[in-house]
Amino acid sequence: MEQQKLPNVTIAIVLGIISFICCCFSAGIGGILLSGIALFLVNKDTKLYSENPEGYSNFSTLKTAKIIAIIGLALGAISLLWSVYSIMSLGGLDAYTEQVKEIMEQYGQ
Repeated sequence: MEQQKLPNVTIAIVLGIISFICCCFSAGIGGILLSGIALFLVNKDTKLYSENPEGYSNFSTLKTAKIIAIIGLALGAISLLWSVYSIMSLGGLDAYTEQVKEIMEQYGQ
C-alpha cells in the first residue's frame, strides 16, 4: 500500500508561523486564535494517524507543526497578558485611550 501524506500538516505549519507574526500586531489575540486552529488540525491528524500508522508518511512533520503551534500559543498568551497588564498599569482603558489620543495629537495626526 502506498503511503499518503496527512491532510492538514502543511496548513497547520503555516498557521503556526503566521501566529508568531499575529502575536506582535494583535495584542496576542491573533496568535492565540491561529495557533489554536493549528492545534485543532494537528490533533485531528494525530487521530487519523493513530488509526492507520502505516498509511501516512509525514508524522514527523506533524510533530513539528504541533511544536510550532504550541510556541505560537504561548507567545500569544504572553503577549495578551502583557497588553492587559500595560493597559491596567496606565489606569484602565479610558486612561489608555486618552494617552493614545495625546500621542496622536503630538505627532500631528
